[in-house]
Parts: sequence; structure tokens; C-alpha cells
Amino acid sequence: MLAALFLQCAVQLLTAQPAPRRPLAVVAELDGIIHPVSAEYLKGVIDQADTSGADVVVIVLRTPGGLLDSTRDIVTRMINSRAPVVVFVGPAGGRAASAGFILTLAADVAAMAPGTHIGAAHPVSGSGQAMDTVTSQKAAADAAAYARTLAEARGRNVMLAAAAVEESRAFTDLEALQAMPPLIDLTASDLDDLLRKIDGRSIKRFDGRAAVIHTQGIETRRVDMTGRQRFLSALAHPEVAYLLMTLGMIGLTVELWNPGAVLPGVAGALSLLLAFFALQILPINTTGLLLVLLGIGLLVLELKVPSGVLGVGGTIALVIGSVMMTGTVPGVRVGLGLIIPAALAFAAIFLFLGRLALVAHRRPPVTGKEGLVGAQGEATNTITSDTPGYVRVRGELWRAISRAPVAPGQPIRVLGIQGLTLDVEPLMTSKQQGESS
Repeated sequence: MLAALFLQCAVQLLTAQPAPRRPLAVVAELDGIIHPVSAEYLKGVIDQADTSGADVVVIVLRTPGGLLDSTRDIVTRMINSRAPVVVFVGPAGGRAASAGFILTLAADVAAMAPGTHIGAAHPVSGSGQAMDTVTSQKAAADAAAYARTLAEARGRNVMLAAAAVEESRAFTDLEALQAMPPLIDLTASDLDDLLRKIDGRSIKRFDGRAAVIHTQGIETRRVDMTGRQRFLSALAHPEVAYLLMTLGMIGLTVELWNPGAVLPGVAGALSLLLAFFALQILPINTTGLLLVLLGIGLLVLELKVPSGVLGVGGTIALVIGSVMMTGTVPGVRVGLGLIIPAALAFAAIFLFLGRLALVAHRRPPVTGKEGLVGAQGEATNTITSDTPGYVRVRGELWRAISRAPVAPGQPIRVLGIQGLTLDVEPLMTSKQQGESS
């Protein structure tokens, strides 16, 4: 009996089929500028999808643009992904402009939410400087060829892809879908709607292989940026970098003109270090940086040679340099609403505290040994060149010597200090010398 039961269990174990595996979708969301930190994040998501055996990678994208080098790094990883990559521009009201348009073209499946738009991918100088005609044409031709390559490999509208680069054209979700051939594959209201619509869709991978996406009963696994990546991504925004740089300069200015305050100096140094780190991630306009340094130099000269012209010129140089230096990311600019108040605040604080410091520096000492020079007092006994005596200065009794005779009770003035002995002169003698001269 037991043997028969054991045999039956063994047969059931051998003939039992394993439970079917649920398909898996790895979902990433990028809302911001495309830069090296963004590229690190998206490449890491695709790496996780490959190692976990995911069936599809979905990138929910909202971006004003970014750096072309970082975009190329992401595209290269998308093309070599084991699982198909879906780029979804959403939710409604979002956009994938400039570099985001290139990512959309490169996806195995490109989708947009209603009320979104893509395009406007004309390249600009990574340093923010204006390009000459020849350089601009070369950059546009290179970027347009890249866009055409991606569009052709994905079976999308090559002409419109090139027009988005060369003519800065942008397209709504309906315009992108209804074009012949279309720029995107479908529209979806949200992520769940997107996964439903791509179930069973046949796609052609970049290398020509055919694949079918299955999302029936799919499990979604969201992969967010790490704390480090969120922090670095927040820093790598031109507005944040400029604000940190301004706060750093203000903090060091306060510490410079008010030594010993400590807190402004520490906060200023930390802000400047973070700003410099952000400017390592972002491209920097050298001319803009030099204008900012020129503005600071003119403000310093205004303290030394007050004229008003130097101060105004320094402030203008700060504003113009800030505009040039922070306009380095395509599609992202720091508004004048931030730059002008920040530059004016820095110039005002610098000049105000600088003038106070110079006035305090030029004021004669009032404490210590140096503060006694020029002080007036009264002799308590007779003082001659051969006989030292005592004088009372500021309520204190000092040993004193004098080249001219001093009578008891006569007012005196301190000329210098030798150890603990004052070198004095009678005030009457001083007045007479002044009148004779």
C-alpha cells in the first residue's frame, strides 16, 4: 500500500508542469535634462532588465533636451538591450524635445500620451557659444544623419526626423502618429493602457531580428534613481548650479569682509564646491566664466577707486557672463528672473560689506598699544628729558618720558610706546610748533 502511494506521488512529481512565468516589464521614469547622470541611470535600468530576464523595458520620458554625447550613450545601450525598449512620452502635457526626440526615434516602440509633443532637435554648441555658419551646418548635418539612421532602422518617417533637426520642427502626438510613415507607433493614455496596446505586437529589432512583445498579465517593476543619482541630477541643472555659485560667492564675500563669522565662509565654500562639481557635469561657456570673473574684478576696483562706473560695469559683466555661462544645455536656459536678482544681490552685498571693511581698516586703532598713540592725558608730576615721570591716560597711570619739560597737571599727548613707557609731549609745545610752522 505504501509502495503504491509512493509510486503515485513520484509519477505526479515527474509529470507535473512548472507554473508559467509571468512576463516582467522594467519601468524607468526620466523627468529632466539628459546628461551623464541621466545616462548612467537609464543604462543601469537596461542592465537590470537584462540580468533579471525582463520581457520589455519601458522608459517614461519627459525632457526639454540635453547633451548629445549622453544621448548617444543611452541610444547605444538601448540598441544593444536584450529586451525590447519602449519609450513613452507622457503623461499628457509632457514633451520629449531635442535630445528626447532622438531617444524616441531609437526606441523599439515609440508611444506618446495625448497632449504631448516631440521634436525641435536642432543642435547648438555644447559650450553655449554661437556657432559660425559652417560649424552650425556641419553640426546640423551630423545630427540629421544620426536621426535619419535611427528612423530608417525603425521604419519611421525619415524626412520628418531630419526636419526636426534641420528645421527645428516639432510634432504633436496626432501629427507624429498620422504622418506617412508615422514617427511613432501608437498613443496611450497611461502606462497600463500602453502595456495593453503593445501586447502581441511584432517588432523589428535594430539588428533586423523579429520579436513579439507579450504583456498579458505582466508584472511591472519600477526602478528609480538611487539617492546619489537624484542628488547629482538635481545639482546638474543650470539654475541650481548658478544659484549655488552665487550663494557661494556671497558667503565667501561675507566671510572675507567679516573674518571669524565662520558660518558664511563654510556655507559659501560648500556651495562653491557643489557648483564646480555641477559645472563638471554640464558644459561651461569659457567666455561667460571670464566675464563673471571680470565683473568681480571691476567690483573690487570700485572699492579701491570709487567712481560708480566700475560698479555698474562689473554688475553688467556679471549679468551678461551669467547668461552666457548658464545657457549651455540645449533646450534649457536660466531665466533672467533668476540671473538679474542674483547678480544685483551679489554686487550690492559685495560693495556694501567691502566699503564697511575699508572704512574700518582706515580707522585708527582704539584699543591696545596702537590705540594709545595720539591719546591725550595729564602729567601727575614733573617730567624732563632726564627725569621720567608718570601720566594718567584713559584712567590708567603710565610711566612716561618727554623731550620737552612737562609740569604737573599739564595736558600731554602720547607720541609712542617703548615697552611699558610712554613717549609723550606737552600739548602746549605741540600747539606752538604747529603755529610756528
